[in-house]
Amino acid sequence: MTTTRRGGERGAATVLVVSLSAVLLLVGSGLGVVAAMVVDHRRAQAAADLAALAGASELGRGGDACRAAGAVAERNGGALTGCTLEGRDVLVAVTVSGPRWLGQTGDLSARARAGPASPPE
Repeated sequence: MTTTRRGGERGAATVLVVSLSAVLLLVGSGLGVVAAMVVDHRRAQAAADLAALAGASELGRGGDACRAAGAVAERNGGALTGCTLEGRDVLVAVTVSGPRWLGQTGDLSARARAGPASPPE
């Protein structure tokens, strides 16, 4: 039994492999951007949490809470974009530069609040 190939189908597998490779590359790049955004958002949240805790600690000692929060946010790769005091609570907003892949230009931000524990009721 002999098999004959038609001339019109020659190279069709190559085109299919190249097309599927391009789709996989595009999907992989998109997933890479999403993963980088998740990591940077977690970094922003960690910086905000630590900055709020540092600010609350400094406020408890009678110092400048926002200056302490800003210093801690900067040491953790963020920039303090907001700091307010509500009674004995410190509210901070921190921004971290996001990934710059595939035209993505947004920065990621996070907020945190810290203060003394409320007494149980």
